[in-house]
Amino acid sequence: MTAFLNNIDVFWNGMLVTLALSVLSIVIALPLGVLVAVMRISPVGGFRVISMIYIEIIRNVPLTIVFFFSAFVLPQFGVHVSYFSFAIIALVAYYVPLFCEAVRSGINSVPIGQAEAARSIGLPYVECLWFVILPQALRSCIPPIVNVAIALVKNTAVAAAFGVGEALATMQQLANEESSAVLSVLIATALIYLAATIPLGLLASYIERRSAFSR
Repeated sequence: MTAFLNNIDVFWNGMLVTLALSVLSIVIALPLGVLVAVMRISPVGGFRVISMIYIEIIRNVPLTIVFFFSAFVLPQFGVHVSYFSFAIIALVAYYVPLFCEAVRSGINSVPIGQAEAARSIGLPYVECLWFVILPQALRSCIPPIVNVAIALVKNTAVAAAFGVGEALATMQQLANEESSAVLSVLIATALIYLAATIPLGLLASYIERRSAFSR
């Protein structure tokens, strides 16, 4: 505990970086995931093929490989940003397909009669999707979306291997400096991740209850 109290500012900075990585990645990846999900069910064959290829490639590649590609291959194409930005690029690229599949599961849960009714009153495809299908789909896919978000928060730890000073990197640094207090450092790091993920689960439960009540 002494190691934690003596280095509380270091833990705080690590937690802030973890939260920044998580929030920025979710804010970018979730809307893109919705867009890719819309492409997956689009009547335009080209959109379906492009989205399917992207999803299948990313889903079958380890996150570490995506990080390596982002940090070491993109600079060869003239992309020169901080490792923090590379970490966000990698997390977004990896989690867009996962958010997409979560949203698509919600879209598939909407009765087909809803779309047929919308088309019968003359709504074009885009308006049918925007005003009828997606509002219902997003209610039912809140739990899988939150599960993906929680996984994203935990996987920000991969950024530690690429020089981003998030919570895990902080733990490694302090464990090396305070070898006699490794247990307390591990517990403090675990608490940081719990502090980020437990509120997401509680928020999901609250939204689910509100959605069920409104229905």
